[in-house]
Amino acid sequence: MREYSRHCVEVFFENQGQLFDRPVAASMEEAEEFLTDCMAVVAGSLKEVRDYLGDAGMDIEGMSLKELEEIEEVFPLGDGTYLIVEA
Repeated sequence: MREYSRHCVEVFFENQGQLFDRPVAASMEEAEEFLTDCMAVVAGSLKEVRDYLGDAGMDIEGMSLKELEEIEEVFPLGDGTYLIVEA
């Protein structure tokens, strides 16, 4: 089972609306369970985000780092790391 920092779970919980029309988690515990179930990934930089999304088959060719940061599946954690949630 993956472990996510409390901060990471909070960021997802508070911003889940950027990716989903309806909440997928009603509590922090549900948010952490959701992240675990969908195998969300924490990337250490936007370069890692680019590599991960490219390896996952997402068409990101020609996207700037700023555009990558704005993809709905990418949640900036505020410390230079990023949570990637594939729905």
